[in-house]
Amino acid sequence: MTSPSSPTGTSPGVLWYTRCPVPSPLGIAARQGWLAETFAEEGIAIESIIDSKDRSIRESHFDHHLAWSFRQGGNIPPIWARANGRATRLVAITWTDEFQAIVTLPGSGIASAEALAGRRLAVPRRVNDLIDFHRATALKGVVSGLSLAGLSTGDVTLVELLIEESVIVAQGDPSLFGLRRRHPYFREVEALVRGEVDAIFLKGAEGIVVANLIGAQVVVEFGNHPDPKIRINNGTPRVLTVDDALSRQRPDLVVRLLGVVARAGRWAEAHPDETLRFVAREIATNEEAVLASNGPDVHRHLGIGLDAPLVEAIGHFKDFLLQWGFLPADFDLDAWVDHAPLRALHAQAGHAVPVALAAAA
Repeated sequence: MTSPSSPTGTSPGVLWYTRCPVPSPLGIAARQGWLAETFAEEGIAIESIIDSKDRSIRESHFDHHLAWSFRQGGNIPPIWARANGRATRLVAITWTDEFQAIVTLPGSGIASAEALAGRRLAVPRRVNDLIDFHRATALKGVVSGLSLAGLSTGDVTLVELLIEESVIVAQGDPSLFGLRRRHPYFREVEALVRGEVDAIFLKGAEGIVVANLIGAQVVVEFGNHPDPKIRINNGTPRVLTVDDALSRQRPDLVVRLLGVVARAGRWAEAHPDETLRFVAREIATNEEAVLASNGPDVHRHLGIGLDAPLVEAIGHFKDFLLQWGFLPADFDLDAWVDHAPLRALHAQAGHAVPVALAAAA
């Protein structure tokens, strides 16, 4: 690989980026205008993948197919893309814990994880999407919740909830009623209220809002469980990945990217109130829900790192996805991780990079 301090001369006119609607330092960098600003210094424009009107471009949010692109968000799509042979590199990880729970309706008689034995648990299945991250996320939540009572999926009935609508609904679709995207738990809530299932998995600030809306009863909550393997899921932790062209031909731009993302992490730590507002806007929810889901110290957990516990967390989840048939093949995790750009950033004078290590310990 070319040294990060020695560009090859290749200069893309545009860099494509995307992030999930979650707490992330990349989201802060984008909303603050720092992302566009830092690459404008190189004469490079920034374009959002997820906001494109072209569906084929928006699909790169999930399959990472666009050259000269980078992404931070849920880790299922980039793991899936790598397992399918996509040439990408993992260059940083952020660990921000969030609400995760299995919930039921009042009066169900399910007051503990042990009481889930013999019950029906929802598992959504999106039949028209390349990557069914919705299903994988729910399954990991169900497996984690059951394990706390010594149960497994063999002790319950998993009820598949078919969803034909693609997760990539174009902005402006009348069925969205002016919002940017569909609420992720619409099918689970429908099934729970109709009595098709006895319990559902929810996570994040959106999960908090849903639980409040339906007056849900928490069966088991594990978003802050002391064992990180219980908490690991699509959003815990979140990965920052870059495509092969960017990684090989302009590693200096990867270092620049990490620099602006690290800047966002430092800014967040120093501006708790503003960070809370940014995160709420990113998720398209309210600040109260973010506080309930992510806790009052969310601004302290937007750093980046590649320490061993963080990488091991991704490996643990990769193995889960492989075990449950979400990946076509295994791959070498160590070969996917590229430590060079973050090390180069650490070596640069004046870059104190907040790391995302404590939550994974």
